[in-house]
Amino acid sequence: MAKEKIQYVCSNCGSVSPKWMGRCPDCSGWNTFSEEITGKKTSSAQRHYTPKAKPVRLNDIKGVETIRFPTGMSELDLVLGGGAVKGSVVLTGGEPGIGKSTIMLQIAGILSGSDKKLLYVSGEESAEQIKMRAERLRINYGNVQLLITSSFEDILATLEADKYSFVMIDSIQTIVSAELASSGGTVGQVRHITYRLVEIAKATGLTVFIVGQVTKEGSIAGPKTLEHLVDTVLYFEGDYSRGIRLLRTVKNRFGSNNEVGLFEMTERGLAQVGGDLFIQRSGGQSSGQAICPVMEGTRPFLVEIQALVTPTFFQFPRRNSTGFDPNRLQMLAAVLEKRGGLSLSGADIYLNVAGGLKITEPAADLAVCAALASSFKDSPLDSNSVFAGEVGLSGEIRPVSNMTSRIGEAVRLGAKTIYLPNDIDTGGKIKPQKVKNIRELIMVINKN
Repeated sequence: MAKEKIQYVCSNCGSVSPKWMGRCPDCSGWNTFSEEITGKKTSSAQRHYTPKAKPVRLNDIKGVETIRFPTGMSELDLVLGGGAVKGSVVLTGGEPGIGKSTIMLQIAGILSGSDKKLLYVSGEESAEQIKMRAERLRINYGNVQLLITSSFEDILATLEADKYSFVMIDSIQTIVSAELASSGGTVGQVRHITYRLVEIAKATGLTVFIVGQVTKEGSIAGPKTLEHLVDTVLYFEGDYSRGIRLLRTVKNRFGSNNEVGLFEMTERGLAQVGGDLFIQRSGGQSSGQAICPVMEGTRPFLVEIQALVTPTFFQFPRRNSTGFDPNRLQMLAAVLEKRGGLSLSGADIYLNVAGGLKITEPAADLAVCAALASSFKDSPLDSNSVFAGEVGLSGEIRPVSNMTSRIGEAVRLGAKTIYLPNDIDTGGKIKPQKVKNIRELIMVINKN
């Protein structure tokens, strides 16, 4: 028979101790030990154990169609891989005030319109606060059942008393299980509760949405194993000044793990927006502005790269970037100086990706170089042109993948010319301008 045993685990290095310690002896971290329950089988139980699971041939397993439920928000369905999967557990994280609770309440209102029952659990807000937000967002909350509690046992009792299809928990760090003596939000509590919810979801087909708070480093509070337990992990990003929100998939067992949904925070909650949100729609264009088609998962976006190159007043020139890797900016500036003949060593460089989007793929290299050269020479680029290509250390420009999707998005948003390193058939919809290296790019900018 299993005997419960309490141990303490370090959230940084995983070190195990029979008692709580203020400082971990292995990684020297402070206040990293948290309580968890383990079970130890007796030797007799191990000797007489009869396995219940047996191996089967993969060829003998029949395919089972995944049952999905549309959430009513196409952008959310995109990042989920086509909708919420029955029996799955979805974890949503993000900074405070970015819209996690708002989108959960919006989804609850949409799903409550069906015949399926939905339970909304809140451990942070009162019932009056949630109703005020629902009325402000004009959500149809008539069939949403609300449970205000921080007790995990209350949640289990409610789920056992009635059959629900969906449950939303806001947030997992506020829920406390009486099986553990530690306070809510600790590593042991979060992991234990999430593990139990996963068990219930897989056994009953209950679809669970969990809201997770984030740490100051931007990761979901609790151990990394929390993300390993759930089926899907979503992160909210965005620019607070413009109200733009990006819902990014970082893990998805039922679809692509690199999709992005676009939202805008309005007085009626999160509204879905189009991909033209990141480019300027005014008539004129200043120097240092270049448009780049980037891929987020399987989805193309046109993004505006803004650069400012100005003489420095410091001994060491500044290199600041927002939404772009600062180390790669340093490299591209060195390539422009060495291969393009631009004297950037005595200039401060500021780079910004408009709209709050973070670019990680090398396809934006050509647009960054074009924006830097345009600002350095104070020569505006054609507002109807886009740039796509990877820049190497020798100054050569290399082709990038998914050019068909990038060109299609550029044509849809009215681009007339695309600068790229290879020959490609655009079907006459857009003019291809071939640039093989940085010097050819500088020559093109000089002609403007």
